[in-house]
Amino acid sequence: MEEKLQHLFDLVAAGSLSPQGALGEFLGYQTVQDFARVDHDRYRRQGFPEVVLGLGKTPAQISAILRHLQQHHPLVMATRITPEVYQILQRDLRDLRYYPLARIATLGEAVKRSGQVAIVTGGTGDIPVAEEAAVTVECWGFQVERLWDVGVAGIHRLLAQQDRLGQAQVVIVVAGMEGALASVVGGLVACPVIGVPTSIGYGTHLGGIAPLLTMLNSCSAGVGVVNIDNGFGAGVLAAKILLTRC
Repeated sequence: MEEKLQHLFDLVAAGSLSPQGALGEFLGYQTVQDFARVDHDRYRRQGFPEVVLGLGKTPAQISAILRHLQQHHPLVMATRITPEVYQILQRDLRDLRYYPLARIATLGEAVKRSGQVAIVTGGTGDIPVAEEAAVTVECWGFQVERLWDVGVAGIHRLLAQQDRLGQAQVVIVVAGMEGALASVVGGLVACPVIGVPTSIGYGTHLGGIAPLLTMLNSCSAGVGVVNIDNGFGAGVLAAKILLTRC
């Protein structure tokens, strides 16, 4: 405890950390005005800093939280950021990087790690959810192999990618309609497979319920499933699997 306090005092004295930032380091969280308590201890517990969910927050709130996180971490990110919100954020955060398909905004640079995730989509319409997963994995510092539009309606397209699939330590399968692609991929690879059902489909697809149930009922062992359209959750899960292998 004494060493940690002395380190914080030294940083404040050197001007590289504000007194408020030092208090946040000591407590493990930091209050941001009257609307947030930023969890600075999350990196130590989970291997990645707190991520800002843009939904329901004003641009001013998102900007303030990102600024506080940026004081402590080389890369911070916000998810579900619309182009309109990004335009507002950019006025205050000049270095903000935006990934429009993924709807993710980041500040800083990722710390590179060893490991590769293959991300597969059933169709082109699934790409936005897949990109959310891909950018999330890349923010954790891992490599991503993108394999788009290889659904079961033309399964030869998938089989032609088996060598690339075999190089991955984790595969994320993003598919709507009936969601059968996750089971097929699960039967082809030795690594863990994460299924992401999407809301792309019609009729009895039921907004993603049909592929969700298909993936949950997969006969391929080793297929796990996240929620509908949850590319971010799949990306985090893949990164955590790779972290345990490092």
